Amino acid sequence: MEILKLGVVGAGTMGNGIAQVAAQIGCDVIMRDIEDAFVERGIKTIDKFLSKSVEKGKLQAADKNAIMGRI
Repeated sequence: MEILKLGVVGAGTMGNGIAQVAAQIGCDVIMRDIEDAFVERGIKTIDKFLSKSVEKGKLQAADKNAIMGRI
């Protein structure tokens, strides 16, 4: 059975890490927390990490955009 969509409850350090890895392997991710601000902060953290990977040449910008689009 292939997992296509993943829900992550909590957008802190663990939650955004799980969301990022799941999105990188192709899952659509829904991230939730008790406040929308926490989710936004988690998404910004993921974006920052992926941007650094692009700068270092470890990830293509198009791949970063695809990953972010799945979250």
